Amino acid sequence: MSFIDTHTHLYAEEFDADRAAVVERAVEAGAVKLLLPCIDEASIEPMLQMQRDYPDLCFAMMGLQPEELPDDPDALLDRMEQRLDTEDYIAVGEVGLDYYWDASRKEEQCRVFEREMHWAIDRRLPLVIHCRSAHNDLLRIMRPERGHLSGGIFHCFSGSPELAQELLRFPDFYLGIGGVVTFKNSKLGETLRTAVPLERLVVETDAPYLAPTPHRGQRNEPAYIPLVIARLAEVYERTFAEVSDILLANTLRLFPSLA
Repeated sequence: MSFIDTHTHLYAEEFDADRAAVVERAVEAGAVKLLLPCIDEASIEPMLQMQRDYPDLCFAMMGLQPEELPDDPDALLDRMEQRLDTEDYIAVGEVGLDYYWDASRKEEQCRVFEREMHWAIDRRLPLVIHCRSAHNDLLRIMRPERGHLSGGIFHCFSGSPELAQELLRFPDFYLGIGGVVTFKNSKLGETLRTAVPLERLVVETDAPYLAPTPHRGQRNEPAYIPLVIARLAEVYERTFAEVSDILLANTLRLFPSLA
């Protein structure tokens, strides 16, 4: 069994004490690639160091997570775009909109996301999207570019069947599924069963966050991905091996350079 964790923050300080052991456990559990989303400028060097330390395993993205919007986002975006053109990144991410805690800068978030979306369009890179309490604006910004985007992932999906169907109208986009699908009171499994083909999913941890049951509330890590796959096998009434193979194929379809 092999898997790709499409969204893991292993460069974060939560892993400073035992990062090498976490990577070793991931590989032993079946990880063949680990994709590292950027969240802010401070993330870049630790993220790239992981890519240097594990060049066949770890792959970095470039982007500004909307909750990390600085006072002067344009200056930061200029620096990020320059790095995007001079360094090696597998995707633009994680980028998007988040009004959950603070909706006071909606227009600025939208403007930043639109610029980052065009990074992906211009460079033919996948787009890895974080969106919370902001889907109307997200769709408004993305719809005009539906035919120009090179696919991507709607990270940490946990919405309704209707939202899933709306998001999957974007060609070559996938829903990123992680530990939430294993939670006892989560309705995500039923949403996926009724509205989403298995062929439109990829798996992720968002480590160190959102660890699956029975590790809920603890630090998450890529070695727990098989627990998510096992739950998806139950949801779709397929074997673990079948689901694992399909999820891996989905990810390689989006990121063919990883094959």
